[in-house]
Amino acid sequence: MPQIVVTIDQKTYRMACAEGEEAHLETLAADVDGKIAELRESFGQIGDLRLTVMAAIMATDQLYEARRRLQEMEARLGADAAGREASEAGSATSRRLFAESLDETAVVLERITAKLSGVQ
Repeated sequence: MPQIVVTIDQKTYRMACAEGEEAHLETLAADVDGKIAELRESFGQIGDLRLTVMAAIMATDQLYEARRRLQEMEARLGADAAGREASEAGSATSRRLFAESLDETAVVLERITAKLSGVQ
């Protein structure tokens, strides 16, 4: 199992991760470090633990917002799919009715042609 070293808030941490996940873990650590740096800039020296907790809450808030938006998109996608299915069912009915109308028209035209040519 690969191990990497990341720096968060000027502290280094050795972390294990799955094969091929090194870059992803480094990116996540850099994001956490950035959040803590933003908070430190906004609030000053309020304590490492407090900054870490605030950064975790900010990240969790972003996660919840992303999940909420995903649920909205899935609901819209479901509604769109249902509308599409209803439309397709309506289209199939329309095509069937059109075909029936053409058949009836063909029968009438055949009768007219037969009358005009004297054949019945």
